[in-house]
Amino acid sequence: MNFFSVVMIGLLLTASAAAEEIGSVNTKFKWLGPNDKIVIEVFEDPEVPGVACYLSHAKTGGMSGAIGVAEDTADASIACRQIGPIKITGRIRSGKDDGEEVFKKRTSLVFKSTQVVRFYDSKRHVLVYLTYSDRVIEGSPKNSISVVPVLPWSADSEAR
Repeated sequence: MNFFSVVMIGLLLTASAAAEEIGSVNTKFKWLGPNDKIVIEVFEDPEVPGVACYLSHAKTGGMSGAIGVAEDTADASIACRQIGPIKITGRIRSGKDDGEEVFKKRTSLVFKSTQVVRFYDSKRHVLVYLTYSDRVIEGSPKNSISVVPVLPWSADSEAR
């Protein structure tokens, strides 16, 4: 097995499989290959049951997008909501897990990814989710945040 094969297998194993695609809209027609689009995905915080985050991001089409070598832009937006009872661990509550990665998606063949990290604001009792793009050489200052107040969840809410 050569070096390139090892790198590709590593990338496939680290690709995020936790997101579910909700839908997409086309933004630019391409003569060959799929159109450029904006994709909406949802994932649940693996360490905080009761929180789901909706992430929208650009997906480059064309032939390079079809074969997986296109580099997507750093544009992304996030909205996180409480969807059930929230249980916060002691590590999160203490701030020891601030900046912990909760989601990561590859946005180029090797060097670029979109990430979501979590912080806890204990004074206001809220979870803060930050999405941003990073690159091996140079990241992007484009970012978006969403705040989830940690509220009691009644049995009536679960009946819906």
